[in-house]
Amino acid sequence: MLTSGRDFKPLFDQTDFGNIYRDLERVYLVTLAKETENPLGPRSDEVGKKKEKDKEKADDKDKDKDKAKPDKKPGEDAKKDDKEQPDKDKDAKPKKPVKIDLDGIHDRLVALDIPSANYSNLRMVNDRVFYMRRTVADDRGDDDDAGPDSRRYHLCSYSLEDRKETVLGDVSNYEITYDGKKMLVKVGKEYAVIDLPKDKLELKDEKAGKDFHLKLAGLDMKLDRHAEWTQIYNECWRQMRDFFYAPNMNGVDWKAMRDKYGALIPFVNHRNDLTYLVGELIGELNNGHAYTGGGERPDTPRIKLGLLGAELARDPASKAYKIVRILPGENWNKNARSPLTAIGVNVKAGDFILAVNGTPVSSLANIYDALIGTADKQVILRVNSKPSDDGARDITVVPIADESPLYYRAWVQKNVEEVSKKTNGEVGYIHIPDMGQPGLNEFTKQYFPQIRKKGLIVDVRGNGGGFVSPLVIDRLRRALVMVEIARNGTPQTNPPQTFLGPMVALCNEFSASDGDIFPYRFKANGLGKLIGKRTWGGVVGIRNALPLTDGGTLNRPEFAPFSKDGKEWVIEGHGVDPDIVVDNDPTKEFHGEDQQLDRAIEEIQKDMKTKGYTLPPGPPPFPNRNPTPPPK
Repeated sequence: MLTSGRDFKPLFDQTDFGNIYRDLERVYLVTLAKETENPLGPRSDEVGKKKEKDKEKADDKDKDKDKAKPDKKPGEDAKKDDKEQPDKDKDAKPKKPVKIDLDGIHDRLVALDIPSANYSNLRMVNDRVFYMRRTVADDRGDDDDAGPDSRRYHLCSYSLEDRKETVLGDVSNYEITYDGKKMLVKVGKEYAVIDLPKDKLELKDEKAGKDFHLKLAGLDMKLDRHAEWTQIYNECWRQMRDFFYAPNMNGVDWKAMRDKYGALIPFVNHRNDLTYLVGELIGELNNGHAYTGGGERPDTPRIKLGLLGAELARDPASKAYKIVRILPGENWNKNARSPLTAIGVNVKAGDFILAVNGTPVSSLANIYDALIGTADKQVILRVNSKPSDDGARDITVVPIADESPLYYRAWVQKNVEEVSKKTNGEVGYIHIPDMGQPGLNEFTKQYFPQIRKKGLIVDVRGNGGGFVSPLVIDRLRRALVMVEIARNGTPQTNPPQTFLGPMVALCNEFSASDGDIFPYRFKANGLGKLIGKRTWGGVVGIRNALPLTDGGTLNRPEFAPFSKDGKEWVIEGHGVDPDIVVDNDPTKEFHGEDQQLDRAIEEIQKDMKTKGYTLPPGPPPFPNRNPTPPPK
């Protein structure tokens, strides 16, 4: 029994001519021996045949039982105490060896009649196959902020006898007992033990007044924390020894390091002490992406401060708060909304806030005293165009917990406008904040509306990394092959959505990880000049961390890039050098001058004079394929 990705159904991109493959898997059964019948093969439809076959199987089982019994002597009582029975191990029937015919085994694969998706946690009890299913639609429905316990899978079972699937319910995970009679189910952070389900999961029996949830609240555990911390320390040392990309541990005597820092274990008296100690240990490797954290520590509740997405200044005379600037947002996006720009609020820069939830701000040391704990909750503000109650009105807003996305969008928009103004609208500007899903989304949203610009600036300053740089580079590398046109249409690129002008890229010392790799790829592919400062220099990659016994984590640098000629390691420990080095003066940057961006504008305008391609205004003369000229 296995899963295999063989159902290819492409999903086509709505923004670009591209495709991906998702939900490729189904559950398959494989017969190990050639003579084994197909468990899902054709069945006889003759009346009584099935019953006869079942009876034959039952008779065979009875015969096997009789053969296993020892012969009785005349007059011997068949019922004897276990002590008088001969040694069971000596008289037991030898186990039949498992026969596997590898010849042609790839042809003895049969798929369950279930939808293609992503499958995991396969189990089999008698003729029923249990599994968890998840689709791309389920991924889209996830709340990314709810944490891993919110992730749900569809628990299903498939009956080989009935050849039918039953959807049992949504779970986070499950396990079946050895005897196949009970199932442990995890839903969110709760667990329940139930009878092996045949139909919809029932974690409570309302009629019988039974609740199958495990009551964990009263469980206590005696724990020797120093022993646990010693185990965690040694586990971290071993994981690095076994998974670190360089077997020579970057030239470090790893056993000596274990002893050096291990001598301090008796003095560890808090999980933070252990985290610090492990951090010092793995820091000896002098390598990026070597992180540790988490574990059991006091969970202090954090009270969120409500923020209005605005810059405020106190009026010295009235003690009211003047709205100096309202940060623009995307009010259709819950993660980027700006409270004071919501529909119906109708306030503007220059207006005054006089009270919060009925409390005059003049009586407060700071307006934010009244906004403690109000994030994502309704708040009533009294506002006016002047710092007095005469003509004031009340509005209801919902503050946010974090204004940084609004400041980020305002900064990007300022750069877009600056580039457009200084190039007469001929050059586009894109900032990619990271190389994960958010960064890919930002690239897509910014790139396609600017694809017919004559030049392009791609900014990865402050890009914290991720994994999607190959996708972005492949998109930027697309080259024009031909031009096509439809009747009454305009010339279009082929391949579609191809950028035709020169590009430059901006990077700095905060371009990190995959934010290092993007500039390296940009240079290696000859896409344009690299401008700014040398990048961070940490590219030895990590993957899923093995959990530590107290829930802590250790990230191990496991795979590192080297040059395509095989002669040297690249990027790690040094970063990527720009073609043109430009640093931003902090004072000038504080006052709004971006020297790196100005140099990028200067360079792209130079390149536009000698590089790039402009689509022709129209096609060549249409062909005449009539061998006979028309009559005059």
